[in-house]
Amino acid sequence: VQLQASGGGLVQPGGSLRLSCAASGSIFSINVMGWYRQAPGNQRELVARITSGGSTNYADSVKGRFTISRDNAKNTVYLQMNSLKPEDTAVYYCNADLLDQLTRSRHEYWGQGTEVTVSS
Repeated sequence: VQLQASGGGLVQPGGSLRLSCAASGSIFSINVMGWYRQAPGNQRELVARITSGGSTNYADSVKGRFTISRDNAKNTVYLQMNSLKPEDTAVYYCNADLLDQLTRSRHEYWGQGTEVTVSS
């Protein structure tokens, strides 16, 4: 299984970015998909997560600014980030909690990370 993230970049404060992450490989189903981030010197933290049924939860620091969504048919999760702040600068990682197609065993996978820099 691979998770391919894209959409990071440099943006000015107040700007927007949309991250995408597509999962591929031996996948039966994906329960939860999420986005985490890690800023230099900090631990990786949850940004937002979404279940297969569409239930979401967000870090307090991004509520009202970020929106997570997913396309179950495409095994893809998105993160729309608006009103970006310098403190949102980090490497963003996607995550998937899924069942393997062949064994039906549960696994957790991480994407390679995409860098988001918010600066004027």
